[in-house]
Amino acid sequence: MTLERITSPLLQPFKHGFYTRVGGASSGIFAGLNCGLSSSDQAEIVSINRARVAQDMGVKPQSLVTVHQTHSADVLIIDAAIRPATSADALVTATPQLALGVLSADCQPVLFADPKAGVIGAAHAGWRGALDGILEATLEAIEGLGAQRENTSAVIGPCISQAAYEVGQEFFERFADHDPTALQYFINSQTVGKYLFDLPGYGLSRLRAADVKTANWTRDCSYADARRFYSYRRTTHQGQADYGRMIATIKLGA
Repeated sequence: MTLERITSPLLQPFKHGFYTRVGGASSGIFAGLNCGLSSSDQAEIVSINRARVAQDMGVKPQSLVTVHQTHSADVLIIDAAIRPATSADALVTATPQLALGVLSADCQPVLFADPKAGVIGAAHAGWRGALDGILEATLEAIEGLGAQRENTSAVIGPCISQAAYEVGQEFFERFADHDPTALQYFINSQTVGKYLFDLPGYGLSRLRAADVKTANWTRDCSYADARRFYSYRRTTHQGQADYGRMIATIKLGA
């Protein structure tokens, strides 16, 4: 089955994609294009899935670079086709023929591009990473490679939408303590004492406050569309033991 790659004109002319779960070799609860090496899916099947993504992106499998993600604000500069042992939640490069990849299953996958400078980035931004500054840290890293914010576009891919993201009082208070401006992205849930949090709305606000040229969300909800997307929260609600991970990638050149 053909892979499904969501793209954005904001990231042109660089080849990129927010891949859905469509077209992979995994089965069972992972059915589709599970690219998560840390999942309990069969490692050889995950490798097949990642090789399909690499082929679709026009790079060798070893040139699809990902790292172990830990919900941090850590960024790595990548200049060779390796799999770094270091944990991080964003990658940046000015090196051609490397496809930077981040995995997600409700968190925000964010791709960055400055076509004038020839610099790209990819970030994994859940609520914790966004609150701690992973998006701004990624922008600082690409600036270090020669990019300029006024020439940089950022696109948020499929992630959990506000309608599906119910959180409790402790979650709300953490944002109130650390970033009171974020409270506008909470609304009351129908459940007493609960809120609905707008993760992509918050991500866009951080990007725009950081003065990028353009920032957008593809408006795809990972929770709402089980056929196309993996979702940590949906599988938790369904009582499943594990979940697949989608991959978002970008490389220099078409």
